[in-house]
Amino acid sequence: MANARGPMPLGVFIGSLGYHMASWRHPDAPVGGEMDLQHFVNTLRVAERGKLDIFFLPDGSGVRGRDEPRGALSRSSRNIQFEPITLLCALAMASSHIGLMATASTSYNEPFNIARKFASLDHISGGRAGWNVVTSRTEMEAQNFGLDKELPADQRYARAAEFVEVVCGLWDSWEQDAFIRDKQSGIFYDPDRMHMLEHKGTHFSVRGPLNIAGTPQGRPILAQAGASPAGQELAAATAEVIYAAASTFEEAKTYYDSVKGRMAKYGRPMDHLKIMPGVMAFPGRTRQEAQDKYDLLQDLLDPILGLAKIAESVGDLSGYALDELVPDVSDFRNLNRGKLIIDQARRRNMTLRQLCVSVSASYGHGQIIGTPGDIVDQMEDWYLREAADGFNILPPHLPGGLADVVDMVVPEMQRRGLFKIDYAGRTLRENLGLPPHVNRYAAQRGAHRAAGE
Repeated sequence: MANARGPMPLGVFIGSLGYHMASWRHPDAPVGGEMDLQHFVNTLRVAERGKLDIFFLPDGSGVRGRDEPRGALSRSSRNIQFEPITLLCALAMASSHIGLMATASTSYNEPFNIARKFASLDHISGGRAGWNVVTSRTEMEAQNFGLDKELPADQRYARAAEFVEVVCGLWDSWEQDAFIRDKQSGIFYDPDRMHMLEHKGTHFSVRGPLNIAGTPQGRPILAQAGASPAGQELAAATAEVIYAAASTFEEAKTYYDSVKGRMAKYGRPMDHLKIMPGVMAFPGRTRQEAQDKYDLLQDLLDPILGLAKIAESVGDLSGYALDELVPDVSDFRNLNRGKLIIDQARRRNMTLRQLCVSVSASYGHGQIIGTPGDIVDQMEDWYLREAADGFNILPPHLPGGLADVVDMVVPEMQRRGLFKIDYAGRTLRENLGLPPHVNRYAAQRGAHRAAGE
């Protein structure tokens, strides 16, 4: 069966042991898996067996979260994790087609280092690297880099925009045919195809060139997850993938139209960007089986974890009664995410306890509990009505929660023509259906030739 838009891309969010806050307590969770390479290899192989496009590792520059309310941090498994690019280089050797994407912050890195690391990953993986661009927004991260608190939002995004500009410039340092490697003549590279960047800006001064050759897919894929107006502008100007958060069709559609509507002013066609909302799926052969899987994890939740998750974006609500309605909050630590959480909760007349349970499970993302048909119905609706270009799967626990999607949901998507039967190519760019990257200097050379210069 075919559909009007063709097959969609799918990625998977790999949060060590799963996206659900109680994932580490699941009976099937491997004890110590968050620091076990074999656990990640096993999970990667499940994802590639399902023909998923992106294996995505989030990251932060330190333990992420205040111990607020007190005692919450010690109940979370999300305070230790591998450095993601190191891990992805190892996983590149255990896979052949799936894209390998990691988060790296523009706040506490330098463009040259990031350009070199992701270019190296692209070579090692044969063209499957992607960089999720983020700005760090917590004081805990800032204090690991000599600062008392994080930079103001406007400074973070201004730095990020210039950071991406520099990285992309460095990735174009060498044209694809620069390296002659002629043993007879002794010429290793054509100096006319090596380019100095000579960037001097507000935040960075970078001479270049990058000491990594042009990569198999021209440059790694750029991803972003900004929800704020500044974040949407950065994504519209530079991103090729967006990881979005929305729990309803209306929220997803509003965000989709807002970002896509900004692309024209940057000279970018809308199909050069794939917006992929997160979805946490609990599939079962029956709806009761799916509900039982959900209930198992929910029963393992401590409400304090929900309060801690809310505190990241909203603030500490532990002084309010758990079984009263969510309070009307107006001051947020993260305006966009915090307001989204509170507005959704009050619209649904949720108690604070119900909100704790909800955010611990999906944190503002879509959540579907049901048969494969139920799950694909919603994904298909969002996709065909252009609220999504694909989805980022948020397995509640790993590797079993991902295996459920691969073994039950993916075949139903394939039956409906919503997902591919096999990979389209070897690079992430090919598999996402994105256009080839054209080196800026090679493009200029071609333009000069066309003009007869």
